Amino acid sequence: MLWSLFFTFFKIGFISFGGGYAMIPVIQHEVETHHWMTPDQFVQAVGVAGMGPGPIAANSATLVGFEVMGLPGAVAATLGIVMPSLLLVVVLAAFFYKIHDHAMVRAVFYGLRPVVTALIVYAAIRLWSSGTGIGGLNWHTVATLLITGGALIGIIKYRLHPLAVIVVSGVLGIVFFQ
Repeated sequence: MLWSLFFTFFKIGFISFGGGYAMIPVIQHEVETHHWMTPDQFVQAVGVAGMGPGPIAANSATLVGFEVMGLPGAVAATLGIVMPSLLLVVVLAAFFYKIHDHAMVRAVFYGLRPVVTALIVYAAIRLWSSGTGIGGLNWHTVATLLITGGALIGIIKYRLHPLAVIVVSGVLGIVFFQ
């Protein structure tokens, strides 16, 4: 089982790009395929992973691994998801400084931006639909949308510190959902 965790997260780390949030749908697919967690458990794990320090993909891998096999599973999953990036960075760093100004390299990176954006939006939709459900409009959905809108306005318009927005959102979550 440890090798399965390590290899699965190594594969995820190797084929995924665009940051941790873009990797969430891939992680969710693998977790569901292996029946390691229920969808609700996964949503909760991603929520906790997002609140913790560090990259959300690595935190998610750690929590999934811990759920499956305890501390050894957490170590295997974390090493699996981190190792491809480490290896690729070391190898590419030796060559990238020579080609980073090439027009084709820049074009590839510009072409990947919309895909990364789409993966992040998809992850948000999947996580939201797994939790409260998109099907019906209820007070939970309205409260979630109000907190989301307030957070966006606070950060964008009033340039509030993200930590303040997180704290206020957490307090509103207690008020609305307890």
